[in-house]
Amino acid sequence: MKKILFCLVVLFFSGNLFSQTITKSSGWLESAFVEWSPVPGADSYNVYYTGGGQTNKKIEDQLIRSYGTYFRADVLGLAAGNYTITIKPVISSVEGAGTTTASLTVLAQDRTGFAFAGGRIPGGYNLDGTLKTGAVVLYITQNTKNTITMNVTGATTNPCVGLQTILDGFKKGSDTRPLVVRLIGNITTPTTTWNGDIVIENKNNASSSITLEGVGTDAVANGWGIRIKTGSNIEIRNLGFMLTDAAEGDNVGLQQANDHIWVHNCDLFYGSPGGDADQIKGDGAMDCKKSTYVTFSYNHFWDSGKCNLLGLSEGTTSGLYITYHHNWYDHSDSRHPRVRYYSAHVYNNYYDGNSKYGAGSTLGSSVFMEGNFFRNCKYPMLTSQQGTDVYNGAVGTFSGEAGGTIKAFNNTMSGQTRYVPYNASSNPIEFDAIETTTRGEVISSSITSKLGANAYNNFDTDPTLYVKSLIIDEPAVAKDKVIQYSGRVSGGDLKWTFNNAVDDVLSDINVALKSALTNYTTGLVFVQGETPAIPNTQTLTSTSNTNQTITIGSAISNIIYTWGGDATDANIPELTELTAAGISAVKNVSAKTITISGSPTADVTFSVVTNGTSGTPVTLTGSIVVGSATPSDEIHNFTASGSSSTFYTISGNLSTTKGTVTYDGLTLTQCLKMESATTITFTTTQASTLTLVMNTSTTDPTAQLKVDGTNYTNASGVITISLAAGSHTIAKSNSANLFYIKTAYATLGLSQNLETPKLTLYPNPVSNSLYLTSNQKIENVLIYNITGVLVKSISNNPESIDVSNLNSGSYLVKVTTNEGSFTQKIIKK
Repeated sequence: MKKILFCLVVLFFSGNLFSQTITKSSGWLESAFVEWSPVPGADSYNVYYTGGGQTNKKIEDQLIRSYGTYFRADVLGLAAGNYTITIKPVISSVEGAGTTTASLTVLAQDRTGFAFAGGRIPGGYNLDGTLKTGAVVLYITQNTKNTITMNVTGATTNPCVGLQTILDGFKKGSDTRPLVVRLIGNITTPTTTWNGDIVIENKNNASSSITLEGVGTDAVANGWGIRIKTGSNIEIRNLGFMLTDAAEGDNVGLQQANDHIWVHNCDLFYGSPGGDADQIKGDGAMDCKKSTYVTFSYNHFWDSGKCNLLGLSEGTTSGLYITYHHNWYDHSDSRHPRVRYYSAHVYNNYYDGNSKYGAGSTLGSSVFMEGNFFRNCKYPMLTSQQGTDVYNGAVGTFSGEAGGTIKAFNNTMSGQTRYVPYNASSNPIEFDAIETTTRGEVISSSITSKLGANAYNNFDTDPTLYVKSLIIDEPAVAKDKVIQYSGRVSGGDLKWTFNNAVDDVLSDINVALKSALTNYTTGLVFVQGETPAIPNTQTLTSTSNTNQTITIGSAISNIIYTWGGDATDANIPELTELTAAGISAVKNVSAKTITISGSPTADVTFSVVTNGTSGTPVTLTGSIVVGSATPSDEIHNFTASGSSSTFYTISGNLSTTKGTVTYDGLTLTQCLKMESATTITFTTTQASTLTLVMNTSTTDPTAQLKVDGTNYTNASGVITISLAAGSHTIAKSNSANLFYIKTAYATLGLSQNLETPKLTLYPNPVSNSLYLTSNQKIENVLIYNITGVLVKSISNNPESIDVSNLNSGSYLVKVTTNEGSFTQKIIKK
């Protein structure tokens, strides 16, 4: 029988050898790929490559994927050169003769920029594109993102399970094996993240190196972002970011204390809308702060609202270096980049129909713009508070901060609204950038910014830095190269063509593009070696009020969950707890709904879970928090929280240049500028006292704010108003800057108990940092979960507590001061 089977297999291969058809193949950047039609009856495929010193080198199964009508294999980690790829079908464990591609040319990655300073090689690949010696390669798919395992030297517990847990194992910097994480297909948010981000750290260990990369054209981080902190030698490449919904808000964010970071060949699409008006497309696409020796290159920004924020509160212009090159700013609006403090080399980028501005320089930054191609970029370059930024009475297009300096050489521009270069005789002050006639020209220190008198530092002429001797592309050549190579392999799987006549000038969201992202589905059917996933055809939706906070005795607003698709039912595992707390859950089988209502007597968290004979169950959660009869005071500190608040809805511009205020033991350095378009709205459930703090040292005695349509004049920078319960609005009356807001409620005879400690915790609910203010010395802070287990202990008079690693839910915070203790309930979002 075995002989007969073998003969049949041989006959099969003899008759079907040529039915295996290669439909597409190409070399790319340090990789190559091949696509082919399925062979009838094939159980699997073996794929081999030849070239780069290898002969018939077999690739890993995970690199071979089915897309239904065709298969695809990507070969990664190739040095530049010529290669062939051979595909061999396997039937009943017998390998066929296979088919081989024509010669494929593989190109080297462009490893230029500050990320490679000092001979560093960010990521798990060598300079020639091959894997570093001893590199560990992990494959992450939608099926394995939460179950992948690895033993990590120095990890608290081994094996580490799940993508984020594995990366957490590298936080201590003890494991110095090069790590390459390859992501395959459309990957939604893993179970474990840091507030919606996958976070990479390695304690700045110069001997460590980590790469996160996508495989092929369709690797997508869908709904989550990547955050890097205290990282060194980190590389992110070939990933698409869609609808990122993380607390930090960035698709990719360098948060703090990073060096030698390389992010390249990524597609940056819309993120989820933020709380501010200018965050409708998401917050930052690829931001960087408190980091140095960074390169962002060959990335494709698809109509991003805010592309590249650079710098935040570094407070120095020394030792901060970054490179932006060959990025495609494709109808994106602003921040290309928007620079504080840094020495930034910005070259060979394609500015393609930008509705607001290109690059902007503030706070003593030095920006060298060369060889860029600008097409219909409204304001190609801006220096804060001068030139085009304040032209014709404008109050500052992008910043109220002191200026920096932009040096410009050999840029190509067309279609701009306004651009004014420096001229010693006719335009020595109101200029946007300093145009030079030679690349190496040194800018005189006598040319300074109008605000701040900051001069260009000429970092580009420093012979110890790569910039001085670099030979760049001509702008037109750079444009073509950007279009061809930016973003993921072959431009990625989501193709989109903008309408220049409309999209060049609009900063509104592109509804059709947003719909394409929202409805995006992967064409990937399965990864070889994995059991094909069962399509998730069960659905569950809810009304938007799944998390509520009410006072004792009040009824919640009805919460309705609706199941559908292949889901045949839905249930609440915590139904007993809900009932005990006075909450009912009514199921309507015909309407496929569960309605939650009632007047709760205790805090509850709950989940609704679908079930059915096919598809994957879906779970949605909710929480109800019962507050005291008197609400907690609501405090907003613009220095600590910016314009983000769960109580106050804030719309307006922030500034850090309006002085410093000391109030209630706080040092306040950031304010909200009260301008014509500025509004703050909020709703109180009881009578309250509103306190508004302006700059007590410089405020004009006649400065006013308007509350509910009435003008109020400050007294030594402070306005105090009694408010009735209801909706309220704070707006501009005349010129003023608001640093601090407090809404304090009456305490029903308990004022002495609360006022003696004079201790406040805010914000509440909280996402990342919980702030404490007190007129007494705080000896320790204990945080308990709702079951009474101690989860965090802090001492030594803390001003803030990092709660980002706590799970969502309710907690009790016990604060002990030198005169007693104080306990308050908080909600962790």
